[in-house]
Amino acid sequence: MKNDNRNAIIAIEDSIVQVRDLNLFYGTSQALFNLNFDIPRNKVTALIGPSGCGKSTFIRCINRMNDLVDSVNINGSIQLDQQDIFDKSVDVIDLRRKIGMVFQKSNPFPKSIYENVIYGLRIGGVTEKPVLEEAAEVSLKRSALWDEVKDRLHDSAMGLSGGQMQRLCIARAIAVSPDIILMDEPCSALDPRSTAHIEELIRELNGEYTIIIVTHNMQQASRVSDLTAFLYEGELIEFGKTTDLFTVPVKKATEDYITGRFG
Repeated sequence: MKNDNRNAIIAIEDSIVQVRDLNLFYGTSQALFNLNFDIPRNKVTALIGPSGCGKSTFIRCINRMNDLVDSVNINGSIQLDQQDIFDKSVDVIDLRRKIGMVFQKSNPFPKSIYENVIYGLRIGGVTEKPVLEEAAEVSLKRSALWDEVKDRLHDSAMGLSGGQMQRLCIARAIAVSPDIILMDEPCSALDPRSTAHIEELIRELNGEYTIIIVTHNMQQASRVSDLTAFLYEGELIEFGKTTDLFTVPVKKATEDYITGRFG
């Protein structure tokens, strides 16, 4: 399946990320093909598509996590507020402070709940106790976890449930006031109740942060996102408003995927 419009740029007026002619190779194997689209500011954008279609590979480009893979070669550009993130002048550590990441499997540090939340601030040089305490409280409240942990902030984070750990990871991400939060299938390992908590949290954060979520769950994408991108075999097949893409898709491939004819 080839996208005959893959070189067309899908531009958005108030965008925070601009992707242009992005190609990615693992050695000699190409994983992303000529991606050209913008990601809107302070909206939720979902990436859908079958396993291995390039969703996670793409979001790991945005915070340059693919730099850690020796065989990766990238050409094209990703601009964050008009600055090319691949430019040699870009401080990758500073870039990753602006772009929080929540992984498929929750990954709290073997520290207290409190120390997990303020970890990014500490390594950023913040030492004032009142500032750290306020950041911890605000972040835990925003992640809908404060009422559940406020009396045990200094207990180990490893004693939390899976859903609580994932919300803690979100609190840790937003404590440093990022511009973007990347979520790579954040609910795939969670039970339905915990998934509902995370989805509600995403809706509450919508408008305050730019959120990019990879999900294999199309119902989840339809519930939480403003825009949806459908990727297949490393190509962007269709991108638009979530309501439009799920009800009146432009491409037959999109219709076939969302109706379960393949994938």
